[in-house]
Amino acid sequence: MCFLSRDRTMEDVSAGSEVAAFYEGQTVLVTGGSGFMGKVLVEKLLYACPGLARLYLLMRPKRGKSAEQRLQDMWKLPMFHRVLAQRREALAKVRLVEGDVLSEDLGLEPAAADQLRAEVSVVFHGAATLRLEARLEDAVRMNVEGTQRVLRLCRGMKNLKAFVHSSTAFCHCDQEELEERLYPCPVDPEDIVRLVKWLDPDTLHAITPRIISPHPNTYTFTKRLAEELVRREFPAMPVSIARPSIVTPAWREPLPGWVDNLNGPIGLLVAAGKGVLRSLHCMHHYHAEVIPVDFAINGLAIIAAKVGRNADKLSEVPVYNLTASSVKRYTWVEVLNMGRHLIYEYPFEMTVWYPNGNIHNSKLVHTFNVFFFQWIPAYLIDFLMIIFMQKTFMVRIQRRIADGLAVLQYFTTRKWVFNSRNYVSLHAEQNPVDRKLFSIDLSQVDVPDYLKDGLLGSRQYCMKEDLSSLPRCRRNLKILYVVDKLWTLVLLLLLLYLACCFSEPARHAALGAAGYVRSAPLVGTLARRVTG
Repeated sequence: MCFLSRDRTMEDVSAGSEVAAFYEGQTVLVTGGSGFMGKVLVEKLLYACPGLARLYLLMRPKRGKSAEQRLQDMWKLPMFHRVLAQRREALAKVRLVEGDVLSEDLGLEPAAADQLRAEVSVVFHGAATLRLEARLEDAVRMNVEGTQRVLRLCRGMKNLKAFVHSSTAFCHCDQEELEERLYPCPVDPEDIVRLVKWLDPDTLHAITPRIISPHPNTYTFTKRLAEELVRREFPAMPVSIARPSIVTPAWREPLPGWVDNLNGPIGLLVAAGKGVLRSLHCMHHYHAEVIPVDFAINGLAIIAAKVGRNADKLSEVPVYNLTASSVKRYTWVEVLNMGRHLIYEYPFEMTVWYPNGNIHNSKLVHTFNVFFFQWIPAYLIDFLMIIFMQKTFMVRIQRRIADGLAVLQYFTTRKWVFNSRNYVSLHAEQNPVDRKLFSIDLSQVDVPDYLKDGLLGSRQYCMKEDLSSLPRCRRNLKILYVVDKLWTLVLLLLLLYLACCFSEPARHAALGAAGYVRSAPLVGTLARRVTG
């Protein structure tokens, strides 16, 4: 048996890869390279494509840090461990281009823009605001005008072979089943851009629901407009559109469970694990439309290679729905049950309440649970913080959770049907090397193991909680279990008391229940006091 050396070169790893062969000598431009998906894309190209000539990253200064400082901080992340260990020389291929999609001409110096036009042959456009609750003017400036500016730059790229636009699988909310094709745009993106510039912010905010209807938020609406802008460049430009569903932590690459933000399901997971989220309004029998980030990124790399090889043969804009439901179908309640067990086994630090929440089809039941098991404990905890002269925080957290759920529940209470034949067919076209190096075979994902890695990933990479604290956290969880049961008991007795005040039959039922539990000293005493 032959064992491969641990220090084997990347040329050996990618030998025989048709995808890696396409990137031989290519110069790539990535927008949104500092985001969750963007960083994974950069890492994968540097790791798996040794023949890559150059990789340009469009990046802006942010939060008091220059673009160069942000780039250096990015290399320090755990996700770049294998590049630093095996392909450190690939970092020399990365060129930082200081710019911003919010600025005219992307904020580029003329010389930098000319250099990009002369050298770049593949573009991945991923820069976007992901905030579902963003104001319309902000979403339009980033997602629509930003796309306009990137496309304008690309028109002058003489060697452009592929332009891949990252959209979202939820950008056509009016479609009962989303096919892998383009749909007529109900409004002209140029008109929306002009409207945003013309109206004052208050008026625009007041009429936003009417403008974006039937979309639930500005994110899906503006991503829909951006798709139309990309469509208009075809066939003069080799464009393509990729629509990932909700992107979740990595399955295997660059690290199992890698995630660096609390958006979407990961935010819910952490909030539930910390005990601050106890109820979610969700149709439990609907499927969870998610895709691990490494499958989405491998899909992007493959799409660019396919478009680049067949640009002169394309009769329409290639569209790919990067979704998993056609291969792996799990309902929300199945995911919840698996996740609940994992949270008990791998609890978070600083858990404020026992993580015993649930999902509810009924909005009334959900509202009831939120009031009694989220808001009341939040005010109670903040009251105790005031007594001990500490800074309050729980009510503020609950307000943020409420705002987030108000937007997210649109996606968890609707049935989504995505056709992903084009995306799935990419796997059938791959050779054995690419099926390993650029895997998009979702059938190989073991969901319980994946959820475990995602939980531990969010714990380590997002919350910065060391795994050595797990034994202590498990002990704390036992204490919180007792507190949770006592609070539930108090709540039930309170409801019995209120029922007795308004209903004679309920009073008799409560007396009978009290007699039944008299054998338990604590419960019996409380019941006798409540029922008289």
